[in-house]
Amino acid sequence: MTDKSALKVVVIGGGIFGVSTAVHLARLGAETTIVTDGRIANGASSRSLAWLNSARKRSAAYHRLRVQGLERYRAFAAKHDCGTWLRFDGGLTWDADDAANQIREIFRHEQSIGYETRLLAPDDIAAVTPGVDAKAVSPQGAIFNAGEGWVDLPSLIGLLLSEFRDRGGRILTDTGSTDVTLANGRVSGVKTASGQVVDADAVVVATGPAVPGMAAKVGRRIGDGTTRALLVFSKPVPHPLRAVLNTPRVAIRPTPNGAFALDSAWSEDEVIVHDDGTYEAKPSTIAGLLEEGSRVLEGNPTLVLESHHMGPKPIPADGEPVIGQLTGIPGYHVVFSHSGATLGLVAGELLAGEIVSGTPSPLLEPFRPSRFDAGAKLSTSR
Repeated sequence: MTDKSALKVVVIGGGIFGVSTAVHLARLGAETTIVTDGRIANGASSRSLAWLNSARKRSAAYHRLRVQGLERYRAFAAKHDCGTWLRFDGGLTWDADDAANQIREIFRHEQSIGYETRLLAPDDIAAVTPGVDAKAVSPQGAIFNAGEGWVDLPSLIGLLLSEFRDRGGRILTDTGSTDVTLANGRVSGVKTASGQVVDADAVVVATGPAVPGMAAKVGRRIGDGTTRALLVFSKPVPHPLRAVLNTPRVAIRPTPNGAFALDSAWSEDEVIVHDDGTYEAKPSTIAGLLEEGSRVLEGNPTLVLESHHMGPKPIPADGEPVIGQLTGIPGYHVVFSHSGATLGLVAGELLAGEIVSGTPSPLLEPFRPSRFDAGAKLSTSR
């Protein structure tokens, strides 16, 4: 590894993982360039509900990393004026009224690991967090996690990019497809679709759902469970809801301009993927999602469509993040995860630290790409 004052790093991808990693690299003195195929934040970061949480059940290692992710946001909020687009007003979740309802079990689990949690009867919700129609909540009750929140990722990315530029960072947008170049078995830089070459000591591939395909080009497998995403924004509507809602038929959060962002599993399943790779959401799907949002909100306000965003949703095959260097290719680093919002700041910080110092982060050890190598266990963090 070269001396860190001369370290040159290219980050491919202009979403939250790419920009966060780039700004942390710049803070550590690396000469850093962001390369992105289109405009900044044109991919998965533009269609994420961006719920900041570590709710329900997951591996202990993944929970620890997500909790650190939440802490990084709180520290960030203490230093920046981001009151309208980064909020910690809690999260409220409930399950359907059927045999699969796990709310009490999840509540006991969250208590056991020290995650801030309350189990509320439907009629008790209003006194804890406003804006919810109690009639929509199943009789088993709902869990309120006071430490959760949401972030508007484009706003966060914009602020990080401003710092990145101030620190001398370079940004190349609309480059089209970019490939990582190798020399003597290690990274030498990148080459854009137009043939522009940028030399580098290390490259970070933070291209969301494209990460597994890019790794495959150099003979490395990353298990891929990528599916479809559909995020719908309503027009602004006066309403007291402040928490993020995660319900059987809709997830919903406020937005900086007084509107709502909504998604769900069923509406994503209805997204049509055409043979040419384009995505289509039926008007009935969008209307149905807005109606489901109205049903869980106090007063059942009419929600009117403002915009919607579709595309692939990056999800590793085992559901857990993939962060770090590809096996046997010095300088080739990847970051690939479904939890881009929650992990955005901490993953960028830890990965940048590894690249500059050469010292692996213990927090990232369970999430290495090597778990997908031939003969490896699917996940070392289970």
